[in-house]
Amino acid sequence: MSTTTTEITSLPSQPIADLPSEKCLSTPSGIDTVMLFLCYTSKLTAAILTSSRTTTLLSKTSSNPLARKTLFTLLAKRLNNLSALMSESRVILRLWALLGIYSWGRSIVASPTTSIPAKTLEYIRLVLCVLLQGLENGAYLSSRGVMGWTPAQQGQAYKWSARFWAAFVGIEIGRLLAERMGGGGARGKKLDDEKEELKETREWKRKLAKSLAWAPLTVHWSVEGGVPGMTEMVVGALASVPGVIQMGDLWASVSK
Repeated sequence: MSTTTTEITSLPSQPIADLPSEKCLSTPSGIDTVMLFLCYTSKLTAAILTSSRTTTLLSKTSSNPLARKTLFTLLAKRLNNLSALMSESRVILRLWALLGIYSWGRSIVASPTTSIPAKTLEYIRLVLCVLLQGLENGAYLSSRGVMGWTPAQQGQAYKWSARFWAAFVGIEIGRLLAERMGGGGARGKKLDDEKEELKETREWKRKLAKSLAWAPLTVHWSVEGGVPGMTEMVVGALASVPGVIQMGDLWASVSK
């Protein structure tokens, strides 16, 4: 064992560190993006594998549909387990998010902007983030015996956390639409460089797509019993949108 350990530690690390896949995991935000992508694409794939449409297709095209269905069911179970693991890992990673929110709050206070409405909106978004993250942290730590909230209190905390998240997403959608209509921000400025304008338009569309995908999910997670018709496949498909977008952005940034 000691020989193997020595051999591993003596391997050159620089070529590996230069790989895009390694760079993706070099920061907390990068790790979260990768886990977000894996969490919901695996959930979506599992739902597709066990759907009635897949079962019907197997019965028509496979020479041994029962064996293939058993295989798909097993694979779906593994993928759902992976999804659950990634979800919990993201919650654990977010336990430290309040520190980042604190830094964000300090930057808002120190901001030289003279626009009172803009600063007020930032304060509202800040408070929503503190509430949603604090409730999630308390619920998760209680589920692990670190804090003393009851299971019922944990459930309520998760629901209220999702409600504050829904409010945050709603504000973000409104802010993006206001930018598009020239209400402020980068979209309200004249850009001389056409290439820069196209880049900003593309970024705006990606931000809006992510927020529009999260919006129904935050509502689904905030109400008792969820939204009717919001199946695991729908959840996986919607949440895969921001996952794919963020993963694409991350990969592009580390591949430069």
